[in-house]
Amino acid sequence: MKTVLMVAEKPSLAQSIAKILSRGSLSSHKGLNGACSIHEYAGTFAGQPVRFKMTSVCGHVMTLDFLGKYNKWDKVDPAELFSQAPTEKKEANPKLNMVKFLQVEGRGCDYIVLWLDCDKEGENICFEVLDAVLPVMNKAHGGEKTVFRARFSSITDTDICNAMACLGEPDHNEALSVDARQELDLRIGCAFTRFQTKYFQGKYGDLDSSLISFGPCQTPTLGFCVERHDKIQSFKPETYWVLQAKVNTDKDRSLLLDWDRVRVFDREIAQMFLNMTKLKKEAQVEATSKKEKAKQRPLALNTVEMLRVASSSLGMGPQHAMQTAERLYTQGYISYPRTETTHYPENFDLKGALRQQANHPYWADMVKRLLAEGINRPRKGHDAGDHPPITPMRSATEAELGGDAWRLYEYITRHFIATVSHDCKYLQSTISFRIGPELFTCSGKTVLSPGFTEIMPWQSVPLEESLPTCQRGDTFTVSEVKMLEKQTSPPDYLTEAELITLMEKHGIGTDASIPVHINNICQRHYVTVETGRRLKPTNLGIVLVHGYYKIDAELVLPTIRSAVEKQLNLIAQGKADYRQVLGHTLDVFKRKFHYFVDSIAGMDELMEVSFSPLAATGKPLSHCGKCHRFMKYIQAKPSRLHCSHCDETYTLPQNGTIKLYKELRCPLDDFELVLWSSGSRGKSYPLCPYCYNHPPFRDMKKG
Repeated sequence: MKTVLMVAEKPSLAQSIAKILSRGSLSSHKGLNGACSIHEYAGTFAGQPVRFKMTSVCGHVMTLDFLGKYNKWDKVDPAELFSQAPTEKKEANPKLNMVKFLQVEGRGCDYIVLWLDCDKEGENICFEVLDAVLPVMNKAHGGEKTVFRARFSSITDTDICNAMACLGEPDHNEALSVDARQELDLRIGCAFTRFQTKYFQGKYGDLDSSLISFGPCQTPTLGFCVERHDKIQSFKPETYWVLQAKVNTDKDRSLLLDWDRVRVFDREIAQMFLNMTKLKKEAQVEATSKKEKAKQRPLALNTVEMLRVASSSLGMGPQHAMQTAERLYTQGYISYPRTETTHYPENFDLKGALRQQANHPYWADMVKRLLAEGINRPRKGHDAGDHPPITPMRSATEAELGGDAWRLYEYITRHFIATVSHDCKYLQSTISFRIGPELFTCSGKTVLSPGFTEIMPWQSVPLEESLPTCQRGDTFTVSEVKMLEKQTSPPDYLTEAELITLMEKHGIGTDASIPVHINNICQRHYVTVETGRRLKPTNLGIVLVHGYYKIDAELVLPTIRSAVEKQLNLIAQGKADYRQVLGHTLDVFKRKFHYFVDSIAGMDELMEVSFSPLAATGKPLSHCGKCHRFMKYIQAKPSRLHCSHCDETYTLPQNGTIKLYKELRCPLDDFELVLWSSGSRGKSYPLCPYCYNHPPFRDMKKG
């Protein structure tokens, strides 16, 4: 009997898919790496009885890195990383022994079906799995096809069974575009990061960062935050004046009127208008109008919109929201959460998805009504040709999901129901008044039919006081006209939601990588997340961006990266050559790097203003073995000792405390010993700062 090996992206997915395909008759056991299980069952494949083996990987199997010596910062000039430095694919997580595990499971199999996530990263992982498994599989006879790719968008019985019935093959071009992105980010990121980290950490003691990183996507992302910060700093408020009038409609009700001129920036002119209107006791109706208007229901939900709402309304950071959505997907509650599409294909079973929600305690009534009256076809959106929009796939309660998972699921479901509901219709009434020579207006809205705002109450049209019925020529008593002094206000710091919008608009990152870039600039201490999830750049973030602008603005502007993203998409579509795109882009950045190195003084001038030199930071701790003067201990990450007399810096073990060790000296170089300890009860050991950095014996490693 022949064997079919099937591989999914995560262990939980493998189990769900195997359960659906085997209709429950499974035998499962743990694999040799302890992380992945193997689920076996009997069935038919290509018209013959076979044994199915379903297992998984844990994300990427391989990762790209430089060979041996090129990983040592001290041994290699960063400029070599652009072209000379050879790269290799290493196991992404050596502890998992993933390659060996796949080979053990794949040995002697006849066919392989790839169930990895259906996006570019997934295609790339397909080929990582094939590289491991194909050499140990049974050889095919007479050109028989042995490699198959399953394409699916949700973990539901219909979707999984359809995918199994229409197997295709993996897309090599999409996988290549991911390889190109990985290599570009590795070479460009490492070269700039190594150079600027070494340059600035050797000079300044209070940089609050152990790594001053550069990334072709990360840096433009930071650029948007700093650009907003600069606008706030350079903002000068201007004073303006408005007129406000009140008229009495009956005994105890009055209407507030808005001035048609909106505002004026000259006090004397505002005063003149006030004097002209103040004397009038009556307001005359000039015109009235009533218009029926509609508030459109939302477009179907894609990743970027989900991340925006999660940040602005649910208070969840993009990275956390994405992880929560992925969990909901693997548990079968929602469809695949990485999609750029906002348009449902014609054959999508909208009614089926809606029926799932017909008994939900929160929205059953509305869903039943929609099913009875007939649903409204969703609006025409954008079809990116990847996955359908994010859709709830089965009903879930708050008790079942709990916490953030429930809040995100609830939003996705409400959004979906809203897309198949009707628009919200309301009546807008406006009355235009004349007081003396000036015109004033007031308007009100009354809801005719709430439509989708019933399921998304936060979108509803605000209730306003109804306006009195009147016609042209009617007069009302003016109770007061006054002049108000106001000021223009500066913009606020960017929210994550606004940043996501900017990144999408300028083509920085993909729906999958946007959360990663935003998370990176937070982790690297370039921005802090303030209340309302606003991103405020730190001193270091501001100086870096201003420095890039000063030396080469294209390092921080979104233009170059979005051009590269377009090239990568062309590789994925098979319209551009992988080698050519890689060579050309690296060549451009290599020239930029040399120019950056030559002009680093420009950024250094900005650094001097914001940070203190090494000699001025830290406190005296131990004696230097060369000049016998005190060396200073710098606590800011990365902690180190600096001798200002010899102008030498010695790195120390990190994440612990450093004390003087009994004032003993090293017999080899006369440096005073220090004691490193990790907390009050943790481990501790003495060391010589010089030997720690310059191993005295041939076979010792540094540190």
